[in-house]
Amino acid sequence: MITNPTPQRALRGHMPQRPTPRAATTGEHHAQLAGRLTLRDRWLARMLHEHKVFTTQQIVELCYPTMRAANHRLLDLFKWRVVDRFQPFVSSGTAPMHYVLDIAGAVALAYEDGLDPKQLGYRHEDAIGIAHSLRLAHTVGVNGFFTTLVALSRRPGARGRLTAWWSELRCGRLFGDMVRPDAYGRWREDGHQIEFFLEFDFGTEDLGKLSRKLPGYEKLAAATGITTPVLVWLPTSRRETTARRALADALSQLDRPALVPVATSAADVAGVADDSNPAVTRWLPISGPATRRAGRLRLAELAQLWPHLDPPSAAPHSTAVPAQHAPAELAAPDPLSPSTPASRFGR
Repeated sequence: MITNPTPQRALRGHMPQRPTPRAATTGEHHAQLAGRLTLRDRWLARMLHEHKVFTTQQIVELCYPTMRAANHRLLDLFKWRVVDRFQPFVSSGTAPMHYVLDIAGAVALAYEDGLDPKQLGYRHEDAIGIAHSLRLAHTVGVNGFFTTLVALSRRPGARGRLTAWWSELRCGRLFGDMVRPDAYGRWREDGHQIEFFLEFDFGTEDLGKLSRKLPGYEKLAAATGITTPVLVWLPTSRRETTARRALADALSQLDRPALVPVATSAADVAGVADDSNPAVTRWLPISGPATRRAGRLRLAELAQLWPHLDPPSAAPHSTAVPAQHAPAELAAPDPLSPSTPASRFGR
């Protein structure tokens, strides 16, 4: 006998949606896109090729004034097969829409750079396959770190600007024989610039794995002659405290610890008004008497704390050897979108 039946409202699934008609990826369609895609559309496709996946909110932070404007244009790009989309399963509520590069967008990118689309190494199965990846949340988290900096850069009268942002995949191709950071970035604010590698911790991995990366960063700095700070983002202050002990111990065992400046922050740092803003006073350096006196600093202030750092160059030196028959590599896109005038196709 059932004494406590499940309420009917709990049995209701999502309402079925009518499929959105989408264009066939024919030569005729690709030709029509030449007159439809704005500079911003092409830039967004390039960003998706570099960084794999963005949520709708992240795309708003990147290049749209409002959520409504973004949804309106993204629907067009979805219909035209420039982007594809999916919603991950969540146990409660509704996940945001996630966007990846689609076939027509990849073809447009390839021809724009004078490449055969096959040279790009793009496969739609791989692009949409991130929907099933166990690293989806991590990738979205890393991208959210940087889209927040982009949104800050786009504000009227902004103090700072994100001038470079490289994906984990690009970093792996360039430095993977020594270390694989989650991303590389460069931030300019009030006349100061700092470049950094990001290690984004979700609290699910052994902290020993994180600390074991530091010798690789030391080796990279010695090989390139460039000392690049490592910023470690953690989910909670409690985990940050534990991570700092492990990182300090790992730094003490390096031959040249000054080659690996490290600073940490947590998403719930006390006293930070915007818990998702990486540019504010939240970064706590590790090791050295000067760092102990400094307390938490703004992102741009880290460059002043470590005066031995060279001014950021246009790009860090690569240690990679190009592989034969490797896919053609597109240049890293500018993190800030081009200004695009309104038209009957773009909004």
